Amino acid sequence: MNSTRPPVLVAGAGPAGLVAALTLLQNGIPVRIIDKDPNPRIGQRGAGIWPRSLELFNFLNVSEVNDLGKPIPILRSYKPGTLEPVKESSMVPYMESSPAIPFDVPKMIGQQLLDEVLRRHLEKFSCFVEMGTELRSFEQSDEGVTAVLAKNGILETFDTKWIIGADGAKGIVRKQLGLTFVGETRDDAGIITGDIRLKGVGLDRVYWHQFGNFHEQAISLRPADEIGEDGWQFFIFGVKDLTKVAQSEELIFEIIASVIPTEVTFNKLVWVSEYRANIRMVNKFSEGRVFVVGDAAHVHPPSGAQGLNSSVQDAFNLAWKLALVEKGLADKSLLETYNAERLPVISEMLGITTSIMNQAVKTGDPTDRRSSILFMLGINCRFSSIVLDEFVTPVEGRPIKAYGILDEGHLEAGDRAPDAPDVLLVGRGESDMKTLFGLYKPWHHTVLVFAPSLADSSPILGALGAYDKSVVRSAVVLPSSTPVTPAASPADLVLVDQEGYAYSAYLVEAGQTKVFVIRPDGVIGAIVHGAEGMKKYFSGIFLDV
Repeated sequence: MNSTRPPVLVAGAGPAGLVAALTLLQNGIPVRIIDKDPNPRIGQRGAGIWPRSLELFNFLNVSEVNDLGKPIPILRSYKPGTLEPVKESSMVPYMESSPAIPFDVPKMIGQQLLDEVLRRHLEKFSCFVEMGTELRSFEQSDEGVTAVLAKNGILETFDTKWIIGADGAKGIVRKQLGLTFVGETRDDAGIITGDIRLKGVGLDRVYWHQFGNFHEQAISLRPADEIGEDGWQFFIFGVKDLTKVAQSEELIFEIIASVIPTEVTFNKLVWVSEYRANIRMVNKFSEGRVFVVGDAAHVHPPSGAQGLNSSVQDAFNLAWKLALVEKGLADKSLLETYNAERLPVISEMLGITTSIMNQAVKTGDPTDRRSSILFMLGINCRFSSIVLDEFVTPVEGRPIKAYGILDEGHLEAGDRAPDAPDVLLVGRGESDMKTLFGLYKPWHHTVLVFAPSLADSSPILGALGAYDKSVVRSAVVLPSSTPVTPAASPADLVLVDQEGYAYSAYLVEAGQTKVFVIRPDGVIGAIVHGAEGMKKYFSGIFLDV
């Protein structure tokens, strides 16, 4: 550790904790990250990564998630007791491809590999996860937090300013904060899952295979090349005594052999866990200087694969706000919007995953009730106190639909910012083609000024001079008809929308001046007419300029 104590302690080094730490580090905020387990976790666990999370990892420059991830296989089910296929169905709902959606194919990457990738990125900042280090307790005041840590039986007192609890559903942070964790445990939806290596199974690794009857006993096998060429992630359904089976390698092998109608040689049981469907969430995501993210704040069925994705999105929402507060650029009250923005999202997510689980239990088909809402591209915070939209008339009592389905014909402040390819840097060569997503970073707001000409953008760009350029960047987006010639401008970038994708995605007419402020988490913070609206938005983010 550096001699200067990092201002943020992250407890828990799963995906949520790692994303929180990486986002803070990219913002220039030192972090100490600990995990009570002596070794990194093994196993596939939550392997499905949906498009919105792939966008998030892209913003974090963690391109390996998309590169290493594999498409989700087609689910093939069989006639009982045979290898005769009776049905093939997609686990992925259909969605039209679009230039505004660069990651339109969900990927599967086991959590073990995902964690490894994220740890490597932390290490670029000389930040290393301290394994075998447990958070025992903490006390907070207006000025900071004092944590008691334990490693190898030795206690350490650590003074910091903030704690992020990413220590899971059984972790200490939520419990010591006294947050409620209300919900239910479902005994009708218990499963045993893990990773296994099987020889001679003879199944096509292009498919995700499903055998048996879900109302009695069923096996699901997904090819997992990360384990080896004979590696599979398995799910066993319909087990009455979950704990007994999960603790017995012999019983697991017996059940698999009895349900799969082909000769199987068991090579190795890599990892196994019993799972009971818990559907719970906290009443709030923070108390004072301490926050919870991921499983420490919410647990739910694996149906729909929204859990890990929601967890890293929690972390991303919190970290950019915490960075601005820690830098002294934003008031501490900005952190209250983490709770306000994530509570409705998680509440609706629990309803979606529970509905999918209920249907799967009823019909035995895990692909039922899957829609493009699972892509998570329609998640929004239109209701947030810190977003501003001068093009939408406020409606008293307007219902919150935080988990909406993406509608590319409608765009409001609080929505996901769309991408657009083929925008050309003015005055540069053809090699300087950009995408809008290439501009968005977790350490700054991006002000997109759509204007008919540079002259029309001048008042807005002039007002931007009041803001710290390290946390606010600007780009003028000119229509495709604009001559591509060098021109002086105070903007950080001047772009010509060569193919019209940006104007189309942001629903801007060619002769219109319209300003979009993109938050560090890739959400539209503001849609305004000009400089005054932009200043009004930033007055809700930054301390007085």
